[in-house]
Amino acid sequence: MRESPAAQDAAPQAEPVPAANLQDRNVEPPPPSPTALPDNPDEIQFNADAIEYGFDADIVTASGDVRLYRRSDRLRADRVVWDRKTGKVVAEGNIVILNPEGDAAYGDRIELTDTLKDGVVENMLLVLDAGGRVAAERGHRDNGIVTVENAAYTPCEVTSTAGCPKEPSWKITAHRVVYNPDKGRIRYTGARISIFNFATIPLPAFSHPVGGRSADGFLTPDARYSRTNGFQIALPYFFSLAPNRDLTVTPRVFTGALPMLQADYRALTGSGAYRVNAYGTYSRRADDLSVPITDETSRNDFRGYLDAVSRFQLDENWSASASFRLTTDRTFLRRYDISRDDRLRNNVRVERIDQDSYFSINAWAVQTLRVGDRQGLQPVALPEIDYRRRLDDGLVGGRVELQLNTLAITRSAGQDSQRAFASARWDLRRLTPWGQEVTLTAYGRGDVYNSDDTLSTDVASYRGLEGFQFRGSAAVAMDVKWPLIGEFLGGTQRLTPRVQFVASPKTNNFDVPNEDARAVDLEDSNLFSLNRFPGYDRVEDSTRVTWGVDYGLNLPGFSIEANIGQSYRLSSQETAFPDGTGLSGKISDFVGRTVVRFHDFIAVTHRYRIDKDGLAVRRNEIDTTIGSRDTYFQVGYLRLNRNITDELEDLQDREEARVGARVQLARFWSVSGSILVDLTDRQEDILSLSDGFEPVRHRLGVNYEDDCLRLGVTWKRDYATTGDAQRGNSFLLSLAFKNLGR
Repeated sequence: MRESPAAQDAAPQAEPVPAANLQDRNVEPPPPSPTALPDNPDEIQFNADAIEYGFDADIVTASGDVRLYRRSDRLRADRVVWDRKTGKVVAEGNIVILNPEGDAAYGDRIELTDTLKDGVVENMLLVLDAGGRVAAERGHRDNGIVTVENAAYTPCEVTSTAGCPKEPSWKITAHRVVYNPDKGRIRYTGARISIFNFATIPLPAFSHPVGGRSADGFLTPDARYSRTNGFQIALPYFFSLAPNRDLTVTPRVFTGALPMLQADYRALTGSGAYRVNAYGTYSRRADDLSVPITDETSRNDFRGYLDAVSRFQLDENWSASASFRLTTDRTFLRRYDISRDDRLRNNVRVERIDQDSYFSINAWAVQTLRVGDRQGLQPVALPEIDYRRRLDDGLVGGRVELQLNTLAITRSAGQDSQRAFASARWDLRRLTPWGQEVTLTAYGRGDVYNSDDTLSTDVASYRGLEGFQFRGSAAVAMDVKWPLIGEFLGGTQRLTPRVQFVASPKTNNFDVPNEDARAVDLEDSNLFSLNRFPGYDRVEDSTRVTWGVDYGLNLPGFSIEANIGQSYRLSSQETAFPDGTGLSGKISDFVGRTVVRFHDFIAVTHRYRIDKDGLAVRRNEIDTTIGSRDTYFQVGYLRLNRNITDELEDLQDREEARVGARVQLARFWSVSGSILVDLTDRQEDILSLSDGFEPVRHRLGVNYEDDCLRLGVTWKRDYATTGDAQRGNSFLLSLAFKNLGR
């Protein structure tokens, strides 16, 4: 005997619910009517193999692939009985009803009103056009609202790739389910969520949207453990403020620390989008990280982090963007596993871009999180203005690029500097009858600098002179490439010798400060650059010849790309390049790159710099990936052995190895891991305390992921302690019900 709805509502929530049949039914939905529907929307059009009419009872019986049409509602069944006096329609056998929203309802027996909108269904399956399906022993629809009993819902696939029936990865069973198409929401009473058909989680009162709509509600909780904070539980709550705006508030509770509150706000406007993330808590913090944290060296205080980003396209050419990252102290991000960045960059930019010009107004500031760095020495740029314009020379077919640039940098406890320059560059590219590509270049620039408090900069070569300084620079260059292409081993190979001649007069580089050209190093990417310093504050002033060779081989499924080159300085004047960069001598080091690919299975990239004298390897960088998209192995190795003095902090040597892998154990199961190891010792960095093999961090995880469920366990370990961000293990349990709300 079936319980009444009231009795079902009062049933204990732990009571098991019978599993409903979520599998596809072997019946096709009715196609659109082959003929025009009646003008009267209340009339029903039907087709059938046979029709019987009982004149006395006024009953119409249709059998054999019966199809009924009324307005946008359609019905298909083996047999339909229509009592014209009562308006009752009873359909039996292979039934499917399609409503205007595209939802299809299947059943063994359906009782409907003659509007085809309301009725009762036995052994029902409702397949939602928006995604997901609901099955029930019995259901009824009143005014478009579907209510089902002893039901199950899932958005997951119920058939395998071979077309065989399978249990969904997760489903929700309930005593009662109500679906309101107008609200786009499904509500459950006495529900449980089942994972892999055996693990169940009680959900006494639960609802979610369907059809991609957003609505208020709890999101998937987050559970993890770390040595610093203990066990952590986070339960996000989502506020759908509008179709284009939402807010997620996440309380985070720890066993080893006070709770923390996180808020994430997102908005999409007609011209762009912006996002604001904020964290806040109250706990002990220390400003001096060089001593152990105790009650005497720390204090209770507010701690938090703000991360905001936005971009707006104001019109076809103009855009504005901003990015803000601020934190209260140097260890907050690492302690709560939010980020491992050691510097936070804040930026505001306005740009105008068209086919031949570029204009930007830019401002930025840096917050350092490095132990030992002074915040007062971090630069604040306000403003940086850059304008560039390209135009044809109008004479021989060359291109001219004009540039105006100004930058003002200030520090609260360090050197201030301002810079402005104007430059012009002319390029002419031609192909000779023998196939050589010849590029002629002429460049000129005038600078004005102003510096204050230069002695607060520790590195003398970065300071420049106090007050206003003027500098002019110029260069002419000729670059010749001669590509030679031919067939080889069933493929194509090319050999491209390249020679560049550059002449530039002596420039007073050290009279002006160096703010943006400090991290200089000879690489294959800048070997043929007109100025091999990375910024504007240093200019390469010499007459030099640079040679190089590019080689490429392309075979079916296999390719090699390689280059090597070197530079010869013809003038004997002093250079601004520091020792160890590969460019300080008259003859530079050898520099090159090799890339080998085999199908999409193997990719190896090797970058190197070899000392010109003893052939010592000054830069050795290897990145290798072996495997497919599902199973792969990655290894990276970098060693910088440049013999640079320790006073240049931007050019310190180091050695490290990175290893990562992912193995697809089964169709949905995988294991992945990675590790970063610091191999630096006193040979590379005399200030290093490492013994030459010091793991920095590693992670190892096991994951399951299919079309609608993601489940994983991850183990991470940090090997260094910074302030209250202690070294140790952390564990993360991730569980995400994908497509929930489809």
